[in-house]
Amino acid sequence: MAKYYFHVLTSEGRVIDPEGTELEGMDAAHVSAIEDARALMSEAILEGKDISSRKIEICDENGARLQVVSFRSALTVVD
Repeated sequence: MAKYYFHVLTSEGRVIDPEGTELEGMDAAHVSAIEDARALMSEAILEGKDISSRKIEICDENGARLQVVSFRSALTVVD
């Protein structure tokens, strides 16, 4: 297990994840980032806000950026 940190990137800066999450690997970290993005967008939509331009930066324990996941990539467009 490795610890991953999920920092939210906004137009105003970076919201730091100070605790991190223990996960099995990068695949699990990517899934977690998608789930986090969906949850944050759901809350924002209820407040009438569109935050789909934000991103989640996945970092390791040393602060190295491993991947960036856009909130938009967490959505599937349907009619």
